[in-house]
Amino acid sequence: MNDVTSATMAGELQDLLALSVPPIALSFAETEPEAVAPFGATYPPATADGRTGAVAASCVFWMHATERAFTTVAADHGNCSVGSYTHGFRPLSEIVGNEDVQALLSAAWVTPEAAGAIPGLPTKPAAIVYAPLAEAPLAPDLVMLRINAKQAMLLSDAWPELRFEGKPQCHIIPLAMTKGDIAVSTGCMLSRVRTGMSNNELTCVIPAAKVPALLERLRAARQADLAVAAYAAEDGRRFS
Repeated sequence: MNDVTSATMAGELQDLLALSVPPIALSFAETEPEAVAPFGATYPPATADGRTGAVAASCVFWMHATERAFTTVAADHGNCSVGSYTHGFRPLSEIVGNEDVQALLSAAWVTPEAAGAIPGLPTKPAAIVYAPLAEAPLAPDLVMLRINAKQAMLLSDAWPELRFEGKPQCHIIPLAMTKGDIAVSTGCMLSRVRTGMSNNELTCVIPAAKVPALLERLRAARQADLAVAAYAAEDGRRFS
């Protein structure tokens, strides 16, 4: 990451994009880190297909990670079959018959063909550590932002190769991890209900190694936008 610290990345991203929610860090660990406390939760009774977990879905961890650092393991993600798959904890073949996946298919929310094309992490992590980026206890693999339309505009100006994706929201995690893409998701109804995310928010996932280059481009893009904004405001005075 060109020796840029997590705290510096967090501060610059927050400043350049005027973020209202602090960026978070995701670290995919090969062994459970002893120094980072587990998420800690009482699991509800399992459904008929065996689903239960620490939270309703993997995306819910994003909300908690703005406040504290914690470690999650496969079982913590187990209530959401889609999240278990995209995060590499279970193969597609194991989750396709689960009740929650069948509910999505029955509602025609996703077709079987589209479901089969959803990317997932190819390697199962021992743990995923979530934290506010400014306080990340491990080197982050990914940085996640919650952004609005104007912030997405600036990101797109700075990074023209930015990917815009739809449902499910969590599939931008494997896209960033396996392909190295900076990806924005419009979100999905499943995730919005479970997380309580604002209707005005999108998510963006950035490979941590690309953050320094993105920051450099954001600085230039913001300067250009400020110049254009000044021009537009001045020109608009003719119509007052």
